[in-house]
Amino acid sequence: MQKIIAALALSGAAAYVAPVAPKATTALNSKAELEALAMSNTDALGQSMGFWDPLGLADGDFWGLGNEATIGYLRHAEIKHGRVAMAAFLGFIVQSLPVVSGEHWFAPYRGYVA
Repeated sequence: MQKIIAALALSGAAAYVAPVAPKATTALNSKAELEALAMSNTDALGQSMGFWDPLGLADGDFWGLGNEATIGYLRHAEIKHGRVAMAAFLGFIVQSLPVVSGEHWFAPYRGYVA
């Protein structure tokens, strides 16, 4: 026990600190960076389509915030709507389970037969 305490007292404080995570890469916030990412895609669909922006939203300037803020907003909205869609699909699947079908005995679904 004394050896363990001595070893802990003599060891450096860095041994007890979590390592610093590498810096996150910067987000792609310009049209040129988005086009470069699309062209670097190696699968067949990416090579045939390339950069696809039929509505021209990468050139947009929503609410006067600038092009980079617009691209950031659109990325955030896409992630948010994707998560909502996944939750909705999970709700659809849960409602299709046999556990939920039949007459419900608790409110607010009392008397409802699926």
